[in-house]
Amino acid sequence: MLTGINPLLSPDLLHALRAMGHRHDIAIVDANFQCDPARQRVVRLDGITATDALDAVLSVLPVEKDEPQSAWRMIAYDDPSRILPIFAEFSEIVDQYAPDTNVHAIPPTEFKAIALDAYVVVVTGERRLYGGIVVRKGVIPPPGE
Repeated sequence: MLTGINPLLSPDLLHALRAMGHRHDIAIVDANFQCDPARQRVVRLDGITATDALDAVLSVLPVEKDEPQSAWRMIAYDDPSRILPIFAEFSEIVDQYAPDTNVHAIPPTEFKAIALDAYVVVVTGERRLYGGIVVRKGVIPPPGE
């Protein structure tokens, strides 16, 4: 155990987060998301919701601030205006850690391509449909900035 580190951050996930560089993406996806551990760096958090995983990750990961988009989720049911409860939860969590960051809705095929190209894919036990988000890592500014 470590002091000040969310216990949901497993050793494998902490290693991946520490190895990520500026503008690398992390995908936090639901239990139904297709990924191949032979092709992607995959960390499993079975039994953990995507929203709890996102909260734990953002407690240590800075979000990119110098790009117009640095967080994405899927459009549900081909309706960009349809806001599922999990989308609102994702937005609330991102806003807590990066207040000027919007979670952008993109088509599922585009989301899947971004997620599968991410530095790390975190497969959660999330059972809600469309339960995935991608976040781009930012930088930690020097002290005093």
